[in-house]
Amino acid sequence: MAEAAIALAPGVWRIPTAPFDLVNTFAFAEPDGAVTLVDTGLRGAPARIAAGLAAIGRSPRDVTRIVLTHSHSDHGGGLARLSRETGATVAAHEADAGYVRRGERPPLDPSTGLGRMLSRGGAKAFDPVDVGHVLHDGEVLPVLGGLRVVHTPGHTPGHVSLLHQPTGVLITGDSIFNVLGLRWPVKAFCTDVALTRRTAHVLGQFEYRVAAFTHGPHVSDNAREKVRAFLTAAGRR
Repeated sequence: MAEAAIALAPGVWRIPTAPFDLVNTFAFAEPDGAVTLVDTGLRGAPARIAAGLAAIGRSPRDVTRIVLTHSHSDHGGGLARLSRETGATVAAHEADAGYVRRGERPPLDPSTGLGRMLSRGGAKAFDPVDVGHVLHDGEVLPVLGGLRVVHTPGHTPGHVSLLHQPTGVLITGDSIFNVLGLRWPVKAFCTDVALTRRTAHVLGQFEYRVAAFTHGPHVSDNAREKVRAFLTAAGRR
């Protein structure tokens, strides 16, 4: 059976919410007991998140902040339930905050056939949730010593990656997947495919020792070098 929570660094945990690490939530556990969650998985994920929190000696009652990397259903599907149960402040980038408040996904890139087809199905993503904290690029959240917001638009207008500076853990969000190796997100689910790939290159400029992905297992062995190698190789294609 898969572990309910995997330690990435002191106080930083990855909580798989779907089989084979296909979707992950992240937890930052403060010494005083408070917890910040990053992303909330699909609609059924809160039960797995609660199990992951229990494995690290915490519970949903300890969650005080939920940071959403972007407004897609596999990241915000469990958001409404968790925000109700915890009373936590929900944080999202200013360019995605309106979509979160309406429970919508942003527009999809019309350059892909699947994107055009999915757009005809409507923009409903999850139950609407109030955003109490609007994030900005470069902002450092008071999360376990400092969680930096890195605006990496393209997958959605307000997509963010997050760098935990004290421990060197980078959460890529959907800028980069790690499903059968490092790869780009699915084109059809991006608002702007070209922008997604362009802004991801900023992730090669930071210093970190662990690269953590919402989709796929984390990388802790030469993480920065592997991310940079992927970006370099992908840039030649």
